[in-house]
Amino acid sequence: MAGISKVSSLKHSTEVAEHRSGGDPSTAHNSPGRAKYEAITLERGLTQNLAFHDWAGLAGNLEAGSGPEVSPPNFRKDLYLEMYNEAGQLLIAYKIYRCWVSEYQALPDLDSNAIAIQHIRLENEGWEQDPSVDEAKATSAATA
Repeated sequence: MAGISKVSSLKHSTEVAEHRSGGDPSTAHNSPGRAKYEAITLERGLTQNLAFHDWAGLAGNLEAGSGPEVSPPNFRKDLYLEMYNEAGQLLIAYKIYRCWVSEYQALPDLDSNAIAIQHIRLENEGWEQDPSVDEAKATSAATA
């Protein structure tokens, strides 16, 4: 989705699973538990582009009265997030897996002194940095 003006941070955490060894009733041990990936928010200025609306409609029925709310099997999408420098060179990229829209704001509170911003909140099942993107190459190409 082009035209995104703001992306929230990519953040994950791992729960701590506390347990005791069988014969040791007084000492607790910690082990890594379940990984949790926080939702990502994307924002853009109000446009006629229906990409946000259409994707949000896949996760939940946006058409009032058009039947039961059933999500189709393809409502999850893998995203590729790219960040560019001022010269337009790709600096870093992330693969974000199995995203789906949990919140969609089509119109903000309207105020004549404010900019109208749309946003979607994406739940995801993990992400990783794309190792094929090399910031050093982009930086050296900019100075050459």
